[in-house]
Amino acid sequence: MSMGTTSDQMRPVGLSADAPTGSGFPDGVSVIMTVLNEQAHLRESVAAILRQDWTGPLQVVIALGPSADDTDQIAAELAAADPRVRTVANPSGKTPVGLNAALTQVRYQVVARVDGHCLLPSDYLSTAVRVLERTGADNVGGVMAAEGVTDFEQAVACAMRSKIGVGSSSFHVGGQQGPAETVYLGVFRRDALQRVGGYDPGFDRAQDWEMNHRIAKTGGLVWFTPELEVSYRPRPNVKALARQYFYYGRWRRRVMREHRGTASARYLAAPAAVSAIAAGTVAGVLGCSVPRLHLLRLGWAVPAGYVAAVTAGGLTIGSGLKPAVRRQVPLALATMHWSWGVGFLTSSNSSPLSRMDGR
Repeated sequence: MSMGTTSDQMRPVGLSADAPTGSGFPDGVSVIMTVLNEQAHLRESVAAILRQDWTGPLQVVIALGPSADDTDQIAAELAAADPRVRTVANPSGKTPVGLNAALTQVRYQVVARVDGHCLLPSDYLSTAVRVLERTGADNVGGVMAAEGVTDFEQAVACAMRSKIGVGSSSFHVGGQQGPAETVYLGVFRRDALQRVGGYDPGFDRAQDWEMNHRIAKTGGLVWFTPELEVSYRPRPNVKALARQYFYYGRWRRRVMREHRGTASARYLAAPAAVSAIAAGTVAGVLGCSVPRLHLLRLGWAVPAGYVAAVTAGGLTIGSGLKPAVRRQVPLALATMHWSWGVGFLTSSNSSPLSRMDGR
């Protein structure tokens, strides 16, 4: 298996000394999260976990990156207020490293990954355990329900829930329950995480997809169910959204290099569009600049066609939204497409890791 990491980096995830050793399933649920600069959302996110209707033992392990705000103080207050909450250091600030650090502290046989800015519905964990038991899956997950507050966030949420925004992935657009390539976040059997050695620290982005790929390659089942839905807050502005999708594209290409045969039309659509638009624009410029190449002016049809299509598509999927939101949906779509495409096309084997800034 090509992992792009050393055997030392991918050694099996350890367990805390007080981890139960019984064979019954489940003996409890451990929730892991890795956070960086999450002072605005952490308290609410952890409160939603502690309010779960799951009646068995519960543990929350928070891996703390080098935050520049009050995240660490808030986490310390949460741990002091409830013995079910504990923290672990993640000096690197990298998502997979923090998740692996949290995994060394888990006590129970079910492990749920949660982000520091996500809000779980009250029945999330109990539903996930029920689906794990019913399906025999190693990992179950559901829908990343994007919900915005500002006009731009609402426009991004609309784009993210649409097939023309992020493709047909079930964890974005929903669908029927069943086996899946990947799911949002995930609620795992602990022994499956041990079997594959935890998260690959070489993947600062796309670590969920990469983990699920290894689970499937070792005979495990990844299961999507629309019963599980987690509220997600989109990026608040164009710059932040562009950065997010640029790195999504960059790291998706790295996954495809490490795991041959995992390319799909959904992942290649954005870079193909960017390449076609760039080629059409160059042809159009040459056609206008060099008289004998005047036929190349037809190249302008490619960028013009994209602008027309993304505008029409955005306004269509945004129907029913208030005007201030609807008119920003095409902008959100174009930002996602172009950032993913450019990130993918400029990715290299030596692409540097960047500190996590959330999902």
